[in-house]
Amino acid sequence: MINKKIDTVQQAVEGVTDNMTLMLGGFGLCGIPENAIAELVKLGVQNLTCISNNAGVDDFGLGLLLQQRQIKKMISSYVGENDEFERQMLSGELEVELTPQGTLAEKCRAAQAGFPAFYTPAGYGTEVAEGKESREFNGKMYILEKAYEADFAFVKAWKGDEAGNLIFKGTARNFNPCMCGAAKITVAEVEELVPVGELDPNHIHIPGIFVQRIFQGKNYEKRIEQRTVRTR
Repeated sequence: MINKKIDTVQQAVEGVTDNMTLMLGGFGLCGIPENAIAELVKLGVQNLTCISNNAGVDDFGLGLLLQQRQIKKMISSYVGENDEFERQMLSGELEVELTPQGTLAEKCRAAQAGFPAFYTPAGYGTEVAEGKESREFNGKMYILEKAYEADFAFVKAWKGDEAGNLIFKGTARNFNPCMCGAAKITVAEVEELVPVGELDPNHIHIPGIFVQRIFQGKNYEKRIEQRTVRTR
């Protein structure tokens, strides 16, 4: 029987070295691979290129890697709530490639599906299109975007089984599914890991073929990036 279970977060990041390109699922602090990120900080790898929607906050998520200057380049859709991300970008310490959010998702999905590139109208006529091939289809202009090439993808799911099948919960799904299988090695951390056969096949969002390693995470904080309450 297929078994992709690993026992520790240390095994999860095994093989990650300096100068690699990593995909990291999540949207801000929602659905991020907290355990894997914390272990990457401990591992001390340097000069990473990170593909992620944004970089969390200063003291959590990818913000921890930024604090330790472990990231040389961020490929993201926006700077978000991370002051250190903004400071490093404006000071020139951090290379940043800002990408339209839908394009970022599709560049991951294209890599997952094995497509080398695709055409999109997003960004045509802006600096996003600089240096890229453009072409007209049915009277509308499109630019050619290449699929991402990454060494590891770290994703977070709600439930998974030992064969790597994954179920996501609510908005924590976000960028996680399209990053599965989009890198050479996909590592999934889950809140609950069960034996093969315990997940309802009709509820599985990502089949195990897209996952190489899976482990059960611990001590999830599930922080709220911005708490907003109604005034009476």
